[in-house]
Amino acid sequence: MPFIDRVDAGRRLAEAVRHLRGEDLVVLGLPRGGVQVAYEVARELRAPLDVILVRKLGVPFQPELALGALGEDDTLVLNDDVVRMAHVSGAELGEIEQRARAEIERRAARFRGDRPRERVAGRTAVVVDDGIATGATARAACRVARAQGAARVVLAVPVCSHDAVDELRAEVDELVCLETPRWFFGVGQFYLNFRQLPDEEVVDLLRRAAHPGPGALGTVGAAGDDPPLRDDEVEIPAGSVRLEGHLTVPERAAGVVVFAHGSGSSRHSPRNRYVAGVCGQAGLATLLFDLLTPQEERHRANVFDIELLADRLREVTAWVRQQPECARLPVGYFGASTGAAAALWAAAAPDAAVSAVVSRGGRPDLAAPRLSEVRAPTLLIVGGNDTVVLELNRRARTRLRCESRIVVVPGATHLFEEPGALERVAAEACAWFTRHLAGAAHPRA
Repeated sequence: MPFIDRVDAGRRLAEAVRHLRGEDLVVLGLPRGGVQVAYEVARELRAPLDVILVRKLGVPFQPELALGALGEDDTLVLNDDVVRMAHVSGAELGEIEQRARAEIERRAARFRGDRPRERVAGRTAVVVDDGIATGATARAACRVARAQGAARVVLAVPVCSHDAVDELRAEVDELVCLETPRWFFGVGQFYLNFRQLPDEEVVDLLRRAAHPGPGALGTVGAAGDDPPLRDDEVEIPAGSVRLEGHLTVPERAAGVVVFAHGSGSSRHSPRNRYVAGVCGQAGLATLLFDLLTPQEERHRANVFDIELLADRLREVTAWVRQQPECARLPVGYFGASTGAAAALWAAAAPDAAVSAVVSRGGRPDLAAPRLSEVRAPTLLIVGGNDTVVLELNRRARTRLRCESRIVVVPGATHLFEEPGALERVAAEACAWFTRHLAGAAHPRA
């Protein structure tokens, strides 16, 4: 499963290393991209964050061949076999080290400023990167952390090539990796958004980690620089079952968007999480939750029981309105596939008090008996190449009696996997919610 971006990867990786919480930890991110992943890990572990600065030492006539690595405090790790076979003299090695040392000092000053380094000696060092192809840099970082006195070294990454896993496992006390695909062409293939992270963002992440404010480290992606009022895994009672979810409420939220995922998906849907992140940046609270329990999902009929899913959505909405941080916030629904049908069905209830609905690649036809009763402004987003679903949405729109609009994303298929497609979905949805929630009357005003 691809990651939305490094924030998504970091949050999923953080769940996998939660067992480390309580140890004397330091989280060490490999610049640049690894620092954004490490930030989320440090936040979950409530541990200090720092960069681990490593420069590979290449053979003079073949620089891609590593003869060792240099870390801060002149921590030197050499591959004696390569040094010997390459006939690298002491003088040549000294020159290579000097160049690497200058670059490490430059990057240390750039990233940390006047902040001191975090202590590694005697601690469990959690080394984090955004992904591993050959493993050379990660291996060097782990060796440097060990040489700096780490009591234990844990290497944590979202994705690692299958070929590198066994060698890396031999280097560390514990290896945590979410994905180890056999077909591996580059780390970027496993991210929907793998933009280059500039130095300025690395500096900002380290600053936030060093000054987190009360309670915990702040959250990347929250509105402004303020930490969210709430950012919790939650359990929601719904009849005889309890549903898992994640509620995020930024400071001064203008509304709350409740996400209803489609068939075969869950609250971990990378596409819904991406949209939720964009909504959060715009100052909207978000709730991602599982419509069904794991046991219920085993029965395929439940996945297409729109009335059941709509009832769940209404129960969850009632729970949201009981939360102190959300009690006065207008509510919007974001539904995907069958979840969109559930959102429209729930919004049609006389007491729904839903202020806006957005459907992504939805099946509004499955809510046909209730479409004429929907009063909330409704946005239908469909991929231009998702021809069958596009026609279903066009027909369904003719039955809506509320304000409505259909947006066709050119070239996109049902899952909006094409470059720029999901970004367009998020932008359109966020604009719709911002427009209709910000001006809506609070349900308990």
